[in-house]
Amino acid sequence: MSRVVVIGAGVGGLAAAARLAALGHRVTVCEQAGTVGGKLARVRRDGYGWDAGPSILTMPHLVEELFTDTGAPLADVLDVVPIDPTARYRFADGTLLDVPRDPAAIPAALDAVLAPGSGDDWRRFSAHAAAVWAAVRGPFLESPLGGPADLARLAVRARDLATIAPWRTLRDLGHRYLRDPRLRMVLDRYATYAGSDPRRAPAALATVPHVEQTWGTWYVRGGMHRLGEALRDRACERGAVVRLHSDVTAIEVAGGRAAGVRLAGGERLPADVVVANADAAHVYHRLLPGPAAAGARRRLAAVTPSLSGFVLLLGLRGRTPGLPHHTVLFPADYDAEFDALFGPRPQPVPDPTLYVSAPDDPAAAPPGDEAWFVLANAPRQGQGGVDWRAPGLAEGYADRLVDLLAARGLDVRDRIAARVVRSPADLADATRAEGGAIYGTSSNGRRAAFLRPANRSPVPGLLLVGGSSHPGGGLPLVTLSARIVAAMVGPA
Repeated sequence: MSRVVVIGAGVGGLAAAARLAALGHRVTVCEQAGTVGGKLARVRRDGYGWDAGPSILTMPHLVEELFTDTGAPLADVLDVVPIDPTARYRFADGTLLDVPRDPAAIPAALDAVLAPGSGDDWRRFSAHAAAVWAAVRGPFLESPLGGPADLARLAVRARDLATIAPWRTLRDLGHRYLRDPRLRMVLDRYATYAGSDPRRAPAALATVPHVEQTWGTWYVRGGMHRLGEALRDRACERGAVVRLHSDVTAIEVAGGRAAGVRLAGGERLPADVVVANADAAHVYHRLLPGPAAAGARRRLAAVTPSLSGFVLLLGLRGRTPGLPHHTVLFPADYDAEFDALFGPRPQPVPDPTLYVSAPDDPAAAPPGDEAWFVLANAPRQGQGGVDWRAPGLAEGYADRLVDLLAARGLDVRDRIAARVVRSPADLADATRAEGGAIYGTSSNGRRAAFLRPANRSPVPGLLLVGGSSHPGGGLPLVTLSARIVAAMVGPA
């Protein structure tokens, strides 16, 4: 039996802890906050409750596999329900597009509101995306990856390289397959799922809409935060110990390998293996200073952290008739948003895309009311000199978003009973992600995926798990990250 210390009780850390405890290891999870879940946070005020992080679950079979592998099925502990339609898109010209849950119904839905032939265009794009998924799923997403040579070694077919087309961007792919500019905007949006610019992000991100269509989108009844709580409970059932308010200030190294951690206050926890679910930049710059991580710091310096998000949580009196779980409100000029976020002088986007999550869940609001999560892509705290802590900036931007909601057909200004603002600075403080970067490093550029921190660190005995390490951010990839790390450690 090995002693394992997991730094951080985010989804990746808890999933790794559950798997490692089930494999017979003695696992201790140290979390600096007073709750588990990391970015999968819950905010409550005045009778309203919001998920302040992920609002949907995709690829639920990965979470089902995790719970089955560690003792009991997911259905025994959580009520996971399907979302239909997947999303409603509103374009600047007033067009409303509801994307059905059933992939077979999507082409007809596109033809009904977009340019003739849009359905066939999407069929051709979807076939390409499925081929990309088949090429990258095993060798890239489900395997450890330390650099381009690993992918070349794992690839089994020479034509996979032409399918993945690392020289092509997601924007290129949209122009190749999709004639209606509104449909290209829908595709561009998937780059922001990875905190990236579609004009620079790789075409391989076509796998994101493929995954969404193939396995659907799901919601955890009672709030997405319950997934983190269920993972904590499963890890503890398997014998792990979860310690809250336990801030790791250093990873200790002895004999050239990780030997444990030191907590604020001086307590030391020895370990045979350390699994860091903290942001990789925090690990290598603050927890592991010195020459051992110098190479990792250089690689991090070569990539750009992902964008952040500005979150507005609204508790609203009354209900909005016909409002789906997810609504996306596009601006007239989508490229202006990317220029503001990724240009030489990043700034809060004057006219951003607005994402609204409004779950139909009694746990979210008092009877007859509703709770909205509103997200706008935003520069990180400190990026381009943006200081979200500056007096009036965050509250003024929140006012701007409320006015934009009204301008795009969702006027709730006279219904607001509760309001919570969470800027990138707040996210940085809560999670220690660099500047509030949501997805670790961005996917901008052909080499970005290979520069993402590997699960195996330069220090033997130290492994990285979670959204800032391989294979990337988002609940499905974080779950895969935990599976990869558990396999690296192996049975006790």
